[in-house]
Amino acid sequence: MPRRPVAAVAAIVLVLEALGIVFVHWVLARMVDGQNMSLGGLDPDLMFDATWAMGGAMGLFLAGCGVVLLRTAVGDRAPGRFGRVLLIGCAIVHGVLGALTAGLVGWDAFAFMMAVLGLLVLTLVLYEKQPVEPVAQAGLTPTDP
Repeated sequence: MPRRPVAAVAAIVLVLEALGIVFVHWVLARMVDGQNMSLGGLDPDLMFDATWAMGGAMGLFLAGCGVVLLRTAVGDRAPGRFGRVLLIGCAIVHGVLGALTAGLVGWDAFAFMMAVLGLLVLTLVLYEKQPVEPVAQAGLTPTDP
């Protein structure tokens, strides 16, 4: 299976998802600002700022994962330690949110989240780092016993 197209498609999907998350949080922040009501005694301006901050943080996280995947696809090399940790964290987030969206949003959202999870896991598996054999590393030729 070709590795580069899988990583490139995953990068594009994550960047589009990041834009979607930022857009949804922008709409939510505008609604909270327009209501000008307190929810449980919270300041409406604080809720507006928190909604923007959460949207921005999630958007940056997803865009950062997309950049790691794009670098992986362009260079056709496995991501480094930080990149792998970032992608594993992104896969975990998509798995948990996918389980939540099945009941809260619907099966279409669940299918999307699982498709993204599949792309992330497939990329991580296809770009698995191969262990270096001690014989090959030392420059020795292996002998049969």
